[in-house]
Amino acid sequence: MKKQSHAGAGAIMAICLLLGFGFFGFSTLGFDYFGLSSEAHTRIHSPVTNTVQKGAAMAAHATGTFDVKLTPQPPDDKAEGSTLSRMTIDKQFHGDLEATAKGQMLTAVTDVKGSAGYVAIERITGTLSGRSGSFVLQHSGILTRGAQQQSVTVVPDSGTGQLVGLTGKMTGTIEAGKHSYDLEYTLPEASDK
Repeated sequence: MKKQSHAGAGAIMAICLLLGFGFFGFSTLGFDYFGLSSEAHTRIHSPVTNTVQKGAAMAAHATGTFDVKLTPQPPDDKAEGSTLSRMTIDKQFHGDLEATAKGQMLTAVTDVKGSAGYVAIERITGTLSGRSGSFVLQHSGILTRGAQQQSVTVVPDSGTGQLVGLTGKMTGTIEAGKHSYDLEYTLPEASDK
């Protein structure tokens, strides 16, 4: 049982590192940050269209780096076949997105090496390309015997302040131990109030 617990902890950390929470350090296992080839990344993460009806929407692209701290929360739920865990997320974004983020992540790690899943929600508060407010990101990731699928999407209608109407998807990479993000988004043009 102890051996299984250590394998589960290793898989959780791998998931976390891969996801960019310090967090998907799947890079240590030979995967890119979100586990997608550049061709798959282009196919899956093309710019999102905005359905906000107020004002014209502008498509944009934000890039930068981020720091992340994941804190495991007790207790883990261990049973035959899988281990369920929960972690808190604290991030600091730099670049086009200058912000902090707080969130929660749930993970499930199976007894099969390289198979796991996670979901996470994080609220980001700060400025995006000079516009202040907050928004929520929803994460969902699956690892099937080492093959990764991940989606990180802005929750519809979660934008506040000058970020009301924000839509988009985020991807990321880990290179030389440094986390980077790429946010493709649409946002209604600022009003002249």
